Amino acid sequence: MSLHRIKAFDPDYRHHFDDRDLVGFDFYSANDKIGSVDDLLVDDEGQFRYLVINTGAWIFGKKVLLPIGQARIDYNQRRTFADGLTRAQVEALPEFTNESNLDYGYEERVRGAYRPLASDRDLDRTVASSRDERDGYRYEQDPALYGMNERDHQSLKLYEERLIAHKQRQKTGEVTVGKHVETEQKKVQVPVEKERVVIERTADAAGRPVAAGEATFDQGEVARVEVYEETPDLHKEAFVREEVSVRKEVKQETVNVEDQVRHEALDLNTEGRALVDDPNQHLGKRR
Repeated sequence: MSLHRIKAFDPDYRHHFDDRDLVGFDFYSANDKIGSVDDLLVDDEGQFRYLVINTGAWIFGKKVLLPIGQARIDYNQRRTFADGLTRAQVEALPEFTNESNLDYGYEERVRGAYRPLASDRDLDRTVASSRDERDGYRYEQDPALYGMNERDHQSLKLYEERLIAHKQRQKTGEVTVGKHVETEQKKVQVPVEKERVVIERTADAAGRPVAAGEATFDQGEVARVEVYEETPDLHKEAFVREEVSVRKEVKQETVNVEDQVRHEALDLNTEGRALVDDPNQHLGKRR
């Protein structure tokens, strides 16, 4: 199971403490101030596992992990206590850095510094721990290190995840409306008039005598008639062909989104014939 910094696991983690953040609390061993709380570590299920302690007063610049079960929290004084913690234990602890590989071996070194002096049999079991034990380790195996109680951890709460749906506006396409000029050949019919000269000869007057002197027999006498015709006069005028309106409409629809959420269940351990009155036992599970 992996470990996570509390802010990386839940950026709004302070709400779970009623805005009383443990980060920044002074850290004491008995009555001696030895540093401060720099961070909190939780597992994949959001269970508190370690406080990150800056031990500046004892070993300048060194940060170590303190199992949550070894801590006692006083919110009124903004202090965290680890009664009985010695400088020798701190010196034996592996240093915690951003590059620390928080695997089983690292945590075993941390646990080893806090466990009481092991018997030879326990020491042999630790040294000979198999891969199966590494993979199957559960924090419940060390209740003295990771167990929490109401007296020392009153404001530590259980987490749950909820789906919070937000909407993001993103561009999905673009429509360009423009115009261009097209040319085509058109024909129109125009009625035109053309004049022509019509010469008519009348035979009815033939053989009628004329008065003396009426016939002058002038050379070159002509009759002039002007002839006209109409030709098409073509020009172009612009007219509105049609008008186009461009607008957007919003269509609303409901989509379904889903994801997996986690919640923390309460582990209640009982021994012997202890009776427990827990009206909310259906919210967790009992072991």
